[in-house]
Amino acid sequence: MNDLDKDSLRQGVYDIVKCIPRGRATSYGAIAKAAGYSNLSRMVGKIMAGCSDKNIPAHRVVNSQGILSGKEAFGSAGEMQKRLEAEGVVVKNDRIVNWKTVFWNPLKEIRME
Repeated sequence: MNDLDKDSLRQGVYDIVKCIPRGRATSYGAIAKAAGYSNLSRMVGKIMAGCSDKNIPAHRVVNSQGILSGKEAFGSAGEMQKRLEAEGVVVKNDRIVNWKTVFWNPLKEIRME
């Protein structure tokens, strides 16, 4: 993937993540699929880990089982969980409780028109 493609993917990922509503979360894989790169979930993880824009709710992106796998990107231990809990998401043992209910599927939720 060349630099232009990476920039395009990064912007697409950010655009999708900005759409995740408060109190919901999605997975790296769901974002990759919605961005048209279903095999690049790890790249989405790297993009989220490097995200410093406070307007992008990166804390709402977890792994496919609802586990806070990217929590080290938020500086202090517990920061990702704290942000999710402030939005009403219940987290226990680094995992979102009721993951299937909290899960936000960008392919179903974003209306492309």
